[in-house]
Amino acid sequence: MFRYLVMIILVVGLINCEKKTNGKVFFVSPQNGEEVKSPVAFKMGVEGMEIQPAGEVKEGKGHHHIIINGDSISSGQPVPFVEKKTYHYGKGQTEASIELEPGEYDVTLQFANGAHISYGTELSSKIRIKVVP
Repeated sequence: MFRYLVMIILVVGLINCEKKTNGKVFFVSPQNGEEVKSPVAFKMGVEGMEIQPAGEVKEGKGHHHIIINGDSISSGQPVPFVEKKTYHYGKGQTEASIELEPGEYDVTLQFANGAHISYGTELSSKIRIKVVP
């Protein structure tokens, strides 16, 4: 009996590991390589997932995060709160304005669930922008 229980747990675990997300996130604007002025106006898009404010965790739903000069967050990891580096849009916003000093920036868009837990690299997108005076 115990052996069957262990086998069931292993099979369920493997099925969950294989679960793939069919969605994608992207910056509507600015585009990769674009020169922009501050404050930078970001428009965020998502396909295959539904925007939902932070709070309740529901499969296939979540909200955007913008990470300045950082990489995507691994699946299952919380998106950290880092002042002037990580911006959380837990009200379900799809547009944002961020003050940035002149210079080049790698900007990552990360989608996460209602508890700010990342959906991983599959639901992230990165662009490079140049903020000009």
